[in-house]
Amino acid sequence: MNALLSVSDKTGIVEFAQALHALGIRLLSTGGTAKLLADNGLPVTEVAEVTQFPEMLDGRVKTLHPKVHGGLLARRDVPAHMAALKEHGIDTIDLLVVNLYPFEATVAKAGCTLADAIENIDIGGPAMVRSAAKNWKDVGVITSADQYEAVLAELKGAGKLSDKLRFTLSVAAFNRIAQYDGAISDYLSSVQFEDEKLSEAYVPERALFPGQSNGIFTKIQDLRYGENSHQQAALYRDLYPAPGSIVTGVQLQGKELSYNNIADADAAWECVKSFKLPACVIVKHANPCGVAVGTNALEAYGKAFQTDPTSAFGGIIALNRPVDGPAAQQIAKQFVEVLMAPDFTPEALEVFKAKANVRLMKIALPAGGDTAWKQGRNLMDAKRVGSGLLLQTADNHELQLPDVKVVTAKQPTQEEMQDLLFAWKVAKYVKSNAIVFVKGGMTMGVGAGQMSRLDSARIASIKAEAAGLSLKNTVVASDAFFPFRDGLDVVVDAGATCVAQPGGSMRDQEVIDAANERGVAMVFTGVRHFRH
Repeated sequence: MNALLSVSDKTGIVEFAQALHALGIRLLSTGGTAKLLADNGLPVTEVAEVTQFPEMLDGRVKTLHPKVHGGLLARRDVPAHMAALKEHGIDTIDLLVVNLYPFEATVAKAGCTLADAIENIDIGGPAMVRSAAKNWKDVGVITSADQYEAVLAELKGAGKLSDKLRFTLSVAAFNRIAQYDGAISDYLSSVQFEDEKLSEAYVPERALFPGQSNGIFTKIQDLRYGENSHQQAALYRDLYPAPGSIVTGVQLQGKELSYNNIADADAAWECVKSFKLPACVIVKHANPCGVAVGTNALEAYGKAFQTDPTSAFGGIIALNRPVDGPAAQQIAKQFVEVLMAPDFTPEALEVFKAKANVRLMKIALPAGGDTAWKQGRNLMDAKRVGSGLLLQTADNHELQLPDVKVVTAKQPTQEEMQDLLFAWKVAKYVKSNAIVFVKGGMTMGVGAGQMSRLDSARIASIKAEAAGLSLKNTVVASDAFFPFRDGLDVVVDAGATCVAQPGGSMRDQEVIDAANERGVAMVFTGVRHFRH
């Protein structure tokens, strides 16, 4: 049996080659890999000795040869193939170990030149991988060090690789080639080419949206059904998921997550991640129905639940602090579909043992402070439209106090301003049109998803009344501007004393005048948060 080893990432390759040698497998190799193996006392044959043709063009050409690809592609069950190998003195290659030049890592570095990117486009490696993967019935192809163990287990046990493992390795190989080619296409399609600046040191400007998008997603699991029971569905994740995102979580107990569970859980998790203080977000049908901050998880949950106990029934709960025993005991009193947190204490896990159907999700928050929190969110949002795809940068705008512009005679108090910032943060995660009443770091009424902003304001008031909450002296955030004064009048009639809105309407002055007339404070944020 012959094995050809040619790797860029040499992690574990010496130990793997030693194990192959101990099994009596002949080792072929190239360049730096061959030198490394020889330096470790392994008998290795250079590919140049096999091809009788030297490596050339600074290593660009070394394995692109019939004696390599013939050995990989020949079908052992076709007599004509085997006769052709014999006629031309070509040995079969039964095991190929290749990982590719680090193109993705190279272009991810700051200051990467176009020349560096081009030199890290592997040619011979992908060609060999494709040949071996195509001929999977006869050749095992390894493209990652994490495959070494499984391959050695079968070689040591049965003396050969099973059809199942060879096919699995082939699929993984073609997937890797697709990822690699997609990364190259994404990079080159984004390069803003300027001929007059072209040199070895040229670091090109790159477009945010490349000429061709090659998103790669790997399947995590099939789902029982989609949004409705007659639809089929599966969950995929980015090839390199952002830290602290929903797909990086671990389910500790409970029934299998459904399509709707996952969508709602993502909405809750992205919202709760945006708070620094202990916070709780309860989501129902993709909208926050209760959000609050507190001194700990228990207090935050209690306040969030109080906003809308009716909607919270069967909801999704997310906390940005570990769930302890007291918080678990309180949450377990309600019907909850999914509970997410960075961790659960042993006492909390014991509480939920009695509620085996409750899905507990542990998701690590990104470490490293504010910057990491922002990096832990998705960088791009995507939405399918008939045979097309809408891509946009994620809505990661964080309103800062200096950005707030007071436009009325009345100034917000310090407490009102803090509640306005809280309300504005919540409004970003509520479906448009969004109206959010807040007081004391707690949502008091949420109006979501209405065609009219006026109706959203009325619904928020109705919900607060149903929950037995007073909207007197609350603040209000509107995710987009008030086109007329009527929406403002509704929230002021309900009890609001301070309002945040983006501004930008042709009737801004009319609404400002109405606020002054009603004796309330109003601030413009200068940015809107449509969410559809």
